[in-house]
Amino acid sequence: MPRIAELLLAELEREGAKTRRVLERVPEGRNDWKPHVKSMELGYLAGLVATMPAWVAAMITQDELDLSAPGELQQSGFRTNRELLEAFDRAMDKARQAFAGATDEHLLTTSWKLLVQGNVVAEDLRYEAIRDSALNHLVHHRGQLTVYLRLNDAPVPSLYGPSADEKEFG
Repeated sequence: MPRIAELLLAELEREGAKTRRVLERVPEGRNDWKPHVKSMELGYLAGLVATMPAWVAAMITQDELDLSAPGELQQSGFRTNRELLEAFDRAMDKARQAFAGATDEHLLTTSWKLLVQGNVVAEDLRYEAIRDSALNHLVHHRGQLTVYLRLNDAPVPSLYGPSADEKEFG
């Protein structure tokens, strides 16, 4: 029977391939663009999507993560697609390395905290945090990013089925 880490990693790899295809199409020079005053800027959203796989590593190796703390999980400052994709590759590598050493016991029995400015916003088993706050959250923001692509006349890749720009299944 596969370990939980193996199952989660397989899911991350499947979603990671789709995420890379979306990030490759982020238009350069439009980081400040946003569809609405209440929306995230394109550059911030793309950076968030690119760095979210590293959250998995933090969820496995740390007892908590403060998203407002300075450091490598900050989402802004990527000027080119190359920088964005390099950040994504680093984040994926960190997640892979963390999964390699994760036991079922560690993923199921240890409480993990997500903080913003020192305040606890979520507390879950590591497994639940990885599923909800990393993997599902990544898919959610990647979906937002595909809308941003469409609104900027960038081709939207097929992900779970054909898109208006790609007729094959992704």
